[in-house]
Amino acid sequence: MVGGRRFRPGGGFGRQLDEHETRVGVPPPEPPPPAGGMVDSAVYIRGHRIASPAGLAETYSCLQEQDDAMAWIGLYRPDIDQISSLAREFRLHDLAVEDAINAHQRPKLERYGHTLFVVLRAARYDDLREEVEFSELHLFIGPGFVVTVRHGEVPDLAAVRRRMEADAPMLAQGPEAVLYAILDQVVDGYAPVVAGLENDIDEIETQVFGGDPNASRRIYGLSREVIEFQRAARPLLTMLDALATGAGSYGTDEELLRYLRDVTDHLTQVVERVDGFRHLLQNILTVNATLVSQQQNEEMRSLTAASYAQNEELKKVSSWAAILFAPTLIGTVYGMNFVHMPELNWRFGYLFALLLMLLVCGTLYLVFKRRGWL
Repeated sequence: MVGGRRFRPGGGFGRQLDEHETRVGVPPPEPPPPAGGMVDSAVYIRGHRIASPAGLAETYSCLQEQDDAMAWIGLYRPDIDQISSLAREFRLHDLAVEDAINAHQRPKLERYGHTLFVVLRAARYDDLREEVEFSELHLFIGPGFVVTVRHGEVPDLAAVRRRMEADAPMLAQGPEAVLYAILDQVVDGYAPVVAGLENDIDEIETQVFGGDPNASRRIYGLSREVIEFQRAARPLLTMLDALATGAGSYGTDEELLRYLRDVTDHLTQVVERVDGFRHLLQNILTVNATLVSQQQNEEMRSLTAASYAQNEELKKVSSWAAILFAPTLIGTVYGMNFVHMPELNWRFGYLFALLLMLLVCGTLYLVFKRRGWL
């Protein structure tokens, strides 16, 4: 307990909204600078802001003048010169500096001596496009300084800074308190994403059972987003566990450890739900494939039935054509104008021809009837 109350720098899932936040619990993102550079820089002593330097050089000067000060520098897509300046001043490791410049890193936590380099992937759900947007955030945490490097629009670090400055006793705990507050902000930002994904899955289920032909494409696209979300959230569990394990060696305050466990609990819930989404989407895809296969089978059955009916009609037509062809053939033969023809002068020749026609037609009818053609 600090100051007689429980500290929640990032606010967690149960915090009250401040004056800068909307009713849905998601603070509006801080407006980025028009070009890459420093968003905010402040120097603190015992949790209170004593200076707001306008540039990096002024920040370094303030730190040198104060023995017990902490600098919190916020950068947005900085250029190489700014990163190099920070590396020289705070003796940042070359590998960490290279990662911060190149971005596109996986979430990780690496320790270089007394400096921590942390890579986080924040997420935001875009309601209009129904897509998940990911942003990369790099942090350098060392004795007396915190440097945040944003490569995207989220998370809103201005809200984190406001909450921390409103709780001077906890901010006085130093850079580790800032790190945990940012971790909480990132994890809190996952909650609306989970809700958005859940809503998309509900819509997909409606599409699948409604026979929408575009369902398969949307299932695949959403599955890719869920996998990407897993890659952003799951490594944080390992990072939080590493921080908790090493807390004793670095004398971390017990209140920070409680807060860290609270963030871990929330993150575990997020990871479990996202894992469930992935399995659910796999099942939905299987069900959709089954429904599509059933629909195709029904269509094939209908085509087969139509083809069978056409064959039956063709059999009848062919049978009657054969029956009518027999008398036509006989009549055609006897209609030829030849003098020497059998039965031409026979008295019963005409009657014989008619009877022959009837006999052939009757025989063909019985044959086709027995075979089911008629």
